[in-house]
Amino acid sequence: MDTKHLFIISGPSGSGQDSIIEELADRLPLERVITSTTRKPRPGEAEGHPYYFLDRSVFEAGIAEERFIEWAQEYNDELYGVTQDELERVAGCGKVGVWKMEWKGVVTAKRLFPGIVAILISAPLESIEARLRKRDNPSEAYLAERMAYTREWLDHTDIYDYTIENHDGQLEQAVEAATAIIEKHRNAA
Repeated sequence: MDTKHLFIISGPSGSGQDSIIEELADRLPLERVITSTTRKPRPGEAEGHPYYFLDRSVFEAGIAEERFIEWAQEYNDELYGVTQDELERVAGCGKVGVWKMEWKGVVTAKRLFPGIVAILISAPLESIEARLRKRDNPSEAYLAERMAYTREWLDHTDIYDYTIENHDGQLEQAVEAATAIIEKHRNAA
């Protein structure tokens, strides 16, 4: 599978990765790789936006049948992964493909597709915590769990080709940095 127009964008919750992807879609011909998950849809979410929502038994059957390129059980005990069919759909669509995933998925994707470009979206820990508090209205236990996973995530920055710091009030600069990276690699392909 040709992955030269496929880019990984990855970052812990609260880093701003979704905001950056949304802004990129206004600047580039973009097609998102849609991840499948066993978690329930949140308000405002629908099938295919931002996930394919599967029953756990269906997801586990897909794992057994080797339909997933990569998958992982996340901090919330839910399964997340991308099927071979979905990746082929995006890789062959003629647009810039954006594959959003967590760090464990990046390890797998880089092993399977060594030339794929992986971009880490990060932010200072205090900004991530403040964003999670504002967005999720979390319990202290939930917040502690998310922040522990964020620290674990940031222990694996070496698997990425680029890191973009998304500081508070500087989303535009982060989007410009991501656009420049993607354009550099698209033009070299």
